[in-house]
Amino acid sequence: MTSSAANVTRLLLDWRNGDQHALDALMPLVYDELRTIAKRYMSRERSGHTLQTGALINEAYLRLVDKQDVVWQNRTHFFAIAARIMRNLLVDHARAKQMAKRGGGALQVSLNEALVGGDPEVTVDLLALDQALSRLSEVDERKCRIIELRFFGGLSAEETAEALGLSEITIKREWLKARAWLFRELSGAEAVHGEEE
Repeated sequence: MTSSAANVTRLLLDWRNGDQHALDALMPLVYDELRTIAKRYMSRERSGHTLQTGALINEAYLRLVDKQDVVWQNRTHFFAIAARIMRNLLVDHARAKQMAKRGGGALQVSLNEALVGGDPEVTVDLLALDQALSRLSEVDERKCRIIELRFFGGLSAEETAEALGLSEITIKREWLKARAWLFRELSGAEAVHGEEE
C-alpha cells in the first residue's frame, strides 16, 4: 500500500471514529480521484448533458459525508462507494429528465470496447444500462459489483479484488463473464427497442 493510500485509509478510519478534522484532511487527498471518476462517467454521457462534472462531484461528496452508517475499510472501499453514488446520481438525473419529457428522449451513454467488446463506441440508454445492472445484481451480485468497480469506478483488477476480498484471477474471470452477460442483455434490449419503433 502506498503512503498516500495508507494516509487515506487512516483518515477514513479516524473519520469513522468521529474525528471531523480527519474529514477536512481527507478531501484534498481524494478530490482528484473523485474528479477522475466523475469525468469518466460524464465522458460517457451524451453531449449537452445538463449535469456538469463539478455538480456530480459536489453531490457525491455531500452524500459521502452523510454516510454515517458506512464502516470505511480503506481507500478502495471509499472510491467504490463514491462510484456507486455517482452512478445512482446520474440514473436519478436521467429518470427525472425522462419524467419531465413524459417518457421521451431517453438519455444515452457510450460504453467503450473494454466493457461490451466489438464496437468501441456502443451507445445505450442509461436507464437500460441501470436496469441491466439491476437484473445482474439479482442474478449475481458479485458480478454487478465487479462491473461497477472496474468500469464505473475505474479500479484495476487488483484493486477490485482488494475491495471485494477475492483473488485477482477470480476478478478477471468474473469480469469476462459479467461483460458477456451485460453485452447480451443490452443487445437484447436494443433489439426489442428497435422492434417497437
